[in-house]
This record gives sequence, structure tokens and C-alpha cells, in this order.
Amino acid sequence: MANLLFYIFAFLTVVCAALVVVNKNPVNGAMFLLLSLVGMAGLFVMLDAALLAFVLLLVYAGAVVALFLFIIMLLDTRPESLKPFKKLSILASTVGGALLLLGVYSLSHRVMLSSAAPVGPAPTLKNYAEQLFTTYLLPVQVVGFMLLIAMLGVIVLSKKFAPVEDAK
Repeated sequence: MANLLFYIFAFLTVVCAALVVVNKNPVNGAMFLLLSLVGMAGLFVMLDAALLAFVLLLVYAGAVVALFLFIIMLLDTRPESLKPFKKLSILASTVGGALLLLGVYSLSHRVMLSSAAPVGPAPTLKNYAEQLFTTYLLPVQVVGFMLLIAMLGVIVLSKKFAPVEDAK
């Protein structure tokens, strides 16, 4: 039963992630991202990491996907407003895809995962909170400011400025 659930969640995650990339409608892409995150949360639950699954759903599926949808609504995403790809963009995409495939191939042939789970105390919410507010406080704050700056940048970029009329 566990193997079947693993394959279902893995299939849901991979297929929805691929549909995020190939879908032309950005709203549908955001919805497939949401489904992909749900599949990942299911995988985390199967690994006895229920807190991580909960945080993933709360933060990414709840906040980040909602932020993506908000940004999509601010941007002009009609098909006629989209610019065609330039040759440099196609070349850069091809090189990026080749590097990604090379990295996946290298990772699959060099990494040896241990089959035994590490022995230690079970992680608790208190342990996570203590680590988050002591050891990882600065990275969390930096990421929060970066997300705020990105959101402000999108708002400024998506603002439509009216042409200045000549003074009479």
C-alpha cells in the first residue's frame, strides 16, 4: 500500500510540475504548481515529516501560490501582449536545459543514499522553532526581505503609466 501511495504522489508531483512548465496559461500553471505541492506534501507525510508537509502547504501552497496569482493578475498576460522568443533566448534555454540534464545525470550516477534513517531524537515543533529563531534567524529575515523586494518590484513593473499631456 505504501509503494502504491508513493507512486501516486510521485506521479502527481512530476506530472503537475511538468505541466507548470509547458502550460501557456499562467493561471493554469499556478494551479498545477498547487497540485504539485500537494503531491510533495503527500510524500513528506509518507516520510513521517508531517510538520514539513504542513509548513509546505501553509507557506508555499497558501501564501506563495496566492502571491503568484496576485502577480499574474497584475501583469498583462494576454497572448497578443507576449513577445516572441529571440534567438538568444532560445540558445540560452537550450544551454540551460543541457546543463540541467547534465546535472541530473551526474547526480544520479555519483550520489549514494544511505538506506538507514539517521538515529536521533524525533524532531518536534519546539526543536524546529528553536532552530528557526536562533540558528537560522538571519537567513529567514533575508529571505523575507527578498520576497518583499520582489513583490514591490513586480508592482512597480506592472504599473501602467499614463502618457504625460502637454501643458497648455
